[in-house]
Amino acid sequence: MSGQGREELDGYGDGTRAVRVGEDPAVPGAPLRPSPVFAAPFHLGDQPPRAGGADAYARTEHPTFRHFEDAVGALDGGRCLSFATGMAALTAAVLACARSGDRVVLPSDGYYATRMLAAEELTRFGIDAQYVPTPEIGRLAAEGGLAGASMVLLETPSNPQLDVCDIAAVADAAHAAGALVAVDNTTATPLGQRPLALGADLTVGSDTKALTGHSDVLLGHVTVTDDELYARVKGFRDRTGSTPGPFEAWLGHRSMSTLDLRLARQAANAAAVVEVLAAHPAVTNLRWPWRAGDPSFALASRQMLRPNGVVSAELADEAAVSRFLGASRLWAAATSFGGVHSTVDRRAQWGGDDVPAGFVRFSCGIEDTADLVADLAGALDALG
Repeated sequence: MSGQGREELDGYGDGTRAVRVGEDPAVPGAPLRPSPVFAAPFHLGDQPPRAGGADAYARTEHPTFRHFEDAVGALDGGRCLSFATGMAALTAAVLACARSGDRVVLPSDGYYATRMLAAEELTRFGIDAQYVPTPEIGRLAAEGGLAGASMVLLETPSNPQLDVCDIAAVADAAHAAGALVAVDNTTATPLGQRPLALGADLTVGSDTKALTGHSDVLLGHVTVTDDELYARVKGFRDRTGSTPGPFEAWLGHRSMSTLDLRLARQAANAAAVVEVLAAHPAVTNLRWPWRAGDPSFALASRQMLRPNGVVSAELADEAAVSRFLGASRLWAAATSFGGVHSTVDRRAQWGGDDVPAGFVRFSCGIEDTADLVADLAGALDALG
C-alpha cells in the first residue's frame, strides 16, 4: 500500500479518513496531494518487468491507480482494484468468479444494467441467472434456497426502490452453501456501509455516483480481503483492459476528500425533503430507509453506518413529473445520483425498471436545505 492505509488511520473519524487515505508520507517540498501521472509505458532499464515492484505498463499497474485504490480500500476494509466504470467493476466481480454451468442469484429490483448484463451476457456464457427481489433474498437464504448457487449478488439499498437486505445473514447462508457474496455498495458508499465487515467476499461500487460525487467522472471499483480472489479479479481486469484513465483515477481520489461532508449535507437534505414529500397529497409510496416506518428502517438502522441522500416516491403520472420539473428551479432532470446537484430521475423513461410512470428517484445534493425544501414545496404545489 503506497499511501496511508487502514492501520495508520484506525481510530480516526470519517472526515479525517476521507481526506487522508491514499496519501504518501509527508516529504518536505512535495505537494500535499499526489499528482496524476500520465504514462502508458514506463522505463524498464536493465531490469525484467515488475522487478522490485517497478511499473511497466499502465494497463496492469500505475501509481495514480494505486493512490485511488489505497484510498478506497482503506475505507472499504480490503484490497481495492479500480475500473473504468461501475459496470466494468461489476462485470469483473461476476465473470472472474463464475463459469459456465454456474448459477448466480441477483436482485430482480436492482440496477437495470446489472440485469441486462445477466440476460444478455451471462446467459450467453452458459451462466444461469436467478432473479430474486431484494426483500426476498434473505428469506430464500434462510430456507436453503442458495444450495447450488456459486454467487449471490446483493444491492442494498436497492436502486431505485431502496429496499434493504441482511448482508450478514445472506453471507452466512451463502458460505454454508459454498457460494460467494458480492455486494453492490454504490448507494451506501464505503462510509455508509462496510459489506466486507459483514461477511461479503466482494464489495463493488459505481464511483461515478456518491463516492466521487461531482457528476464529472466515470469510475468503479471492486474491493476484497482474500488474496486469491484479488488475483482473480485483477487478472480479469488486466486481460480485458477495463482499467480507468489516470486523470479519472486522480479526480476520484481528489473528490473523496469531501465525501464525509457531502454525505452529511445530502442526508440532512433528504431528511427535510422526506418530511415535505410525506405531507403532500400529490406524493405516494415514499421510500427512504432512514425514515421511521419505512419497511427497511429497522434493518438499515442496524446494518448501515449512516444515511444518504437518495429518496424514491411516486407522482401521479409522467405528466405530473414533467409539471413538477417545469415548476422547479433547483431540482434538475438527470439520471444517476449522489452528486452535489439535486436531481430527479423518472425511472420508467429508461424502460429497465418495473415501476409506474410517475415513479421518481430524488437525489438530494448539497444545496442549502431551506432553499431546496422551499423549491420542492413550491413545485409540488404547482401540481394542484
